[in-house]
Amino acid sequence: MLIKVKVFPNSKKEEIIEKSENSFEVKVKEKPIMGKANGGVIKILSEFFEIPESKIKLIRGFKQRNKIFEINMPLTISINKLK
Repeated sequence: MLIKVKVFPNSKKEEIIEKSENSFEVKVKEKPIMGKANGGVIKILSEFFEIPESKIKLIRGFKQRNKIFEINMPLTISINKLK
């Protein structure tokens, strides 16, 4: 499953906001230096979807605010999350 994520690095608090079925806004405390913010986003997404970080892959937007992630999770989990 592919999801779109708009990242807000260097935020005061960490949170994830679901804008639509496959679109999220993620606020992370990490600064956008040497991929630290990307790592923070992966950590938050793994907690939100309740899957290991290894199942989340950044596909597009390594240096941009708007990113596309690939989430590899079992079908039963993805169906339950979308309800």
